[in-house]
Amino acid sequence: MRMVIISGLSGGGKSTALRALEDLGRFCVDNCPIPLLPDLVALVQGADANRSIAVCVDARDTDHLVSFEEVCTRLEQAGVKIDVLFVEAAREVLVRRYAETRRMHPMGELPEAIDRERTALCAVRARATTTIDTSTCSGRQLRQMVRDRYADGDALRLVLQSFAYKRGVPSEADMVFDCRFLTNPFDDPTLRPLSGLHEPVSKFVLGQPDAVELLDRVEQLIRFVVPRVAAEGRSHLTIAIGCTGGQHRSVSLVEELKRRLAENFVVRALVRHRDVGRAS
Repeated sequence: MRMVIISGLSGGGKSTALRALEDLGRFCVDNCPIPLLPDLVALVQGADANRSIAVCVDARDTDHLVSFEEVCTRLEQAGVKIDVLFVEAAREVLVRRYAETRRMHPMGELPEAIDRERTALCAVRARATTTIDTSTCSGRQLRQMVRDRYADGDALRLVLQSFAYKRGVPSEADMVFDCRFLTNPFDDPTLRPLSGLHEPVSKFVLGQPDAVELLDRVEQLIRFVVPRVAAEGRSHLTIAIGCTGGQHRSVSLVEELKRRLAENFVVRALVRHRDVGRAS
């Protein structure tokens, strides 16, 4: 049996992630007390041994957080494969989100409550198999990340992602490549309004010898790494390529990588352009 334990900071996106897993058919429980996790597994297994579980654990369960590692170890010894997904965001972002929703933080007055919660969840975060910083994510983007990771069960999902360095490196990326050394189409007024999804920009970027060299090297690395990661039992691998604004160079390279990897490769690559179309 597989279990995804969602935890993280209040306002970070735990409920959004849990709903995304529910949409994928997981048996979902919000705010499950940690000592009851083995009982929950036994209950679900009794009804359907093949059903996967997703539970949300947060700092409201303060008294039982110290038992988190022990309970997880016991479940793993019983044959349960556990993924811990930890969602968080920058302090100022969480304060703003609470101000917008006018909700009370479960651990008291802001912003000190955020620091207390972060400290309380240190042990849970240390055990996380995936950590996502949602500071720059929309709810839609977070739901897509969760679907990318967990939609196919044990099958490896390879995600190729473009991004803007000025908006931060994606926390979920396993490998990151910087293509800011390439000549920028943004400097051409006729190409600036377009993106790497448009042919003129793609031709401009891929016409650079250094772009072809970078693609050759990244493709070779991906073809080497992916079968070995899959054999290890990993379910998700994200390769991120970044440029300054996330509109032109990185997008063109990701699209070309997808085209190359469509030929004679062990998995299908999914493409995500995190920052295309976002205002400066």
